[in-house]
Amino acid sequence: MKTNIVPIGNSKGIRIPKAILEQCNIKESVILEIEKDKIVIMPENKRPRSNWAEAFKSMRDNKEDKLVINDKLDLDMGDWEW
Repeated sequence: MKTNIVPIGNSKGIRIPKAILEQCNIKESVILEIEKDKIVIMPENKRPRSNWAEAFKSMRDNKEDKLVINDKLDLDMGDWEW
């Protein structure tokens, strides 16, 4: 499909037909990425943390939920200042 670039204030934009927006499940906002010399437009996932509960459960089940760094704070160390 060919479309024209239109002025929008100091920027430029394109009009995307409603049918294409619906087909791509684009509602309010999008993610723009550049791949080589192409602009890729993707629908934004409004619920980025929606699957965290399942991911954390899987980590626990696989015993992958250990601390990566030691978070113990030694308050008796000599160079500690309040």
